[in-house]
Amino acid sequence: MQTLVIAHRGASSLAPENTFAAFDRALDAGADGIEFDLQLTKDKVPVVIHDETLGRTTTGKGKVIDHSLADLESLDAGSWFAAEFAGEKIPTLDELFARYKKSSLLFNLELKNSVIEYPGLEKAVLKSITDHELEERVIISSFNHQSLVRCKKLNPDIRTGMLYFEEMETPWERALSLGCYSVHPFFHHLQSPELIAGFKKNKLPTYAWTVNDPEQMEYLVNNKIEAILTDYPQILAGIIRKSG
Repeated sequence: MQTLVIAHRGASSLAPENTFAAFDRALDAGADGIEFDLQLTKDKVPVVIHDETLGRTTTGKGKVIDHSLADLESLDAGSWFAAEFAGEKIPTLDELFARYKKSSLLFNLELKNSVIEYPGLEKAVLKSITDHELEERVIISSFNHQSLVRCKKLNPDIRTGMLYFEEMETPWERALSLGCYSVHPFFHHLQSPELIAGFKKNKLPTYAWTVNDPEQMEYLVNNKIEAILTDYPQILAGIIRKSG
């Protein structure tokens, strides 16, 4: 088994996060998959952006949910990172799927609904997945574990991943009770060999986030973690090649 390279918000060390520039660079770096964040616009369209507000990564202001897609399409989501990325846009989920459908990329979708609930987010995201026939290449993760339950009710075959930050003694019990396919722990928790063994015993693929330190990358690769989310897919891909 070779650890999967999952580019966190794309190759976000090389280009503005959650933009096509970052996802294209992730592909160029040899990533196996991309992780990205989803929120809903005022007119109920899933868009790819991490923050609930626009100010950090775009030229807009206010909350995503208070703007229509047409409003968001007029914003620059790249120049905050570097001038060469001026004009990068906030992608919709449909646009992202259309652009990368013919690639071999896996898609780790994070529903950003632990701060704002976004009624209808699960239904809209699942519709886009089925419209593009990408069910077998998608994992839906969220810190809002009830959202994962809703996803499974809407589509029992969809793969979900339990995203969590807090320390748990037996997180596999929680993940299995939610019907999850995978667990997505903060990488710091994986310093425990017992935790890694527990996930393997319960056949729960482990997607560690967000690992940017090369020594930690090597440690997790050596421990045969199924996937690592990183802002530096170009570094992780090199470590995996060397591990052989």
